[in-house]
Amino acid sequence: MDLSLPQTFPIAHVIQLAVAPVFLLSGVGIILTVLTNRLVRVVDRARKVEADARTGTARELPRYKESLRVLARRARLINRAITLGTICALLVALVVAMLFTSAMLNVNLSLSIATLFILAMLSLIVALILFLREVFLSISALRFGIGP
Repeated sequence: MDLSLPQTFPIAHVIQLAVAPVFLLSGVGIILTVLTNRLVRVVDRARKVEADARTGTARELPRYKESLRVLARRARLINRAITLGTICALLVALVVAMLFTSAMLNVNLSLSIATLFILAMLSLIVALILFLREVFLSISALRFGIGP
C-alpha cells in the first residue's frame, strides 16, 4: 500500500492549478517580446530621422520635428505597455508562488491570490490597450506621411 499518494495529492492538485497561470506567463512573455521589438524599431527610426534632420534643409526641419514627436509618443506608449506587461508577469508569478505557499503551509490565501490575479489581468488589459493605441498612432502617422 502506497502511503505517499495522499501526501502528494494536494501538491499535484496545486500543480494542476498552476498550469494555467504558467501558460499565461508564456503568453505575456511573447507579448513583451513583440513590444520590445517595436520599441527597438521606433528607437532606430528616431535615430535615423535625427541623422537626416542634421543633414536636411531648414525647410525640411518642421517635418523631421513632427516625425520625432510622433516617434517619441509611440516610444512612451510602448514603454508603458512593457512596464504593465512586466507587472502582469510578476503578479502572475506571485499567484503561482502563493498557490504553493497556501498548499504547503495549509493557509487560506484565496483572497490574496484572487486579488493578485485580478490586478495581473487589469495590468495586461491596460498594456494591450496601450499597444493598440501605439499601433493606431503608427498607422495614422504613416497615413499622413509624418512617421515611419
